Amino acid sequence: MLSNKEIVCPDNLLDAAHKKKGVKAAIVNAGKPLPMISVLDAVKESLIEPIFIGDEKEILKCAEDLKWDISNYEIINEPIENNTAAIAAKLASNKKVKIIVKGHIHTDILMKEVLKREHNLLGKTRLSHIWHMTLDKQDNPLIITDGALNVSPNVKTKMHILRNVVEFSNRIGITRPKVSVLSATEEVIDSVQSSIDAKEITELAKKENINAEVFGPLAFDNSISKKSASIKGINNLVAGQADILLVPNIEAGNALVKMMIYFMGACAAGVVIGGKVPVVITSRSDEAQARLASIAAAVVALD
Repeated sequence: MLSNKEIVCPDNLLDAAHKKKGVKAAIVNAGKPLPMISVLDAVKESLIEPIFIGDEKEILKCAEDLKWDISNYEIINEPIENNTAAIAAKLASNKKVKIIVKGHIHTDILMKEVLKREHNLLGKTRLSHIWHMTLDKQDNPLIITDGALNVSPNVKTKMHILRNVVEFSNRIGITRPKVSVLSATEEVIDSVQSSIDAKEITELAKKENINAEVFGPLAFDNSISKKSASIKGINNLVAGQADILLVPNIEAGNALVKMMIYFMGACAAGVVIGGKVPVVITSRSDEAQARLASIAAAVVALD
């Protein structure tokens, strides 16, 4: 059942990112093969100009193994993994880099530094994470949020997540995205809190005049299958053709994304948005092409 399909970075992300070439990027705890390969790919695409943070000997060794001359790029020598996140946050705070890219470091250590008030990296909205999902280079994306950062968001937090993802969608050319507020049902049921939240979010989106078609609650099948929506008599602009799935909690989003990766061979471009700098959060097991796509997504997310 597991997919053997080759994961490829989608053209739509690269095309959008190419409009902002050579963005300064902090690579946090660089010096491991996979992060270095994806950064090399991003440099070849003229997306970023890296500042490497980590053990200088390991960084230079990885570059040598890749036959990559990095003599023109800055290296900040810090052999202690947990200290590299603070250096990256300070660089971003001082506007020396515009994006932060996670290397071989735990996500919680990196995000703890990004969230510190002393760095002044938080924006007007709450931080949230988006997954830009595609199956091939020409595929239209399905965006899933938030499956990595906000664990059990309430309605207020989900509205922040909604605003962030709509803005990102605009940046990749989806001018009025169709957002399904996901639940286990298309009916509002008192015992299913996500269905109650979905109805409220739908109403708030209309009240706030958010530039998107927002509807919920919708179950997964009714969100992506016109046939399923038609059989169930669900008739609105979102049902069966959602661009975005606003998931009820981190478990739902994480499971959907991992299912698409491992069963379908999807490319998952993941980035934290809503702050003053986008933060690329990838799994240590992610393929290089998915890491490249995540860097492209971060470049796209820039103002």
